[in-house]
Amino acid sequence: MTKKDAAESDTTADHVDRVLAQWADQRPDLDVSPMSVIGRLARLRSLMDPAMKKTFAGHGLDRASFDVLATLRRNGPDHPLTPAELMRSAMVTSGAVTQRLDRLQERGLISRTPSPTDGRVVHVALTGEGLELIERALPDHLATERSLLAPLPPAELEQLADILRTLLVGLGDTD
Repeated sequence: MTKKDAAESDTTADHVDRVLAQWADQRPDLDVSPMSVIGRLARLRSLMDPAMKKTFAGHGLDRASFDVLATLRRNGPDHPLTPAELMRSAMVTSGAVTQRLDRLQERGLISRTPSPTDGRVVHVALTGEGLELIERALPDHLATERSLLAPLPPAELEQLADILRTLLVGLGDTD
């Protein structure tokens, strides 16, 4: 029996196990073990995205809009952010942040005000409507995330979070 056949008959095997078994049969000279993590992270994202999109859409949002509103909310009403600060938080290009902010401002969810001390700087803040929307959307978002993570017991969830943090820090994600 090949490794591929063994993986296919194992009821606890996932898609990535089958891919790894195929590689083991076809290229036993290669260590394909990195695929066991990277492949699963990619599969998780593709399996989780539809539920996340559905939750965001239920509030008239997409992931990008939710990200901006949530970033502004968690910084508090007394701490408006500049587009550059939002860009760092959202890890996107300045053009993408500008497009997000334009759409959110058109909907009345954020305001942009010039800095009183530096005319080149703009401060972005939630409007009352933006605050109300993120306050409604956040509990639903957390419920969706909780549901997606339900197969893991709390101790394993905490362990996974610790492992992922170690990986992120090791890759330089310390901001």
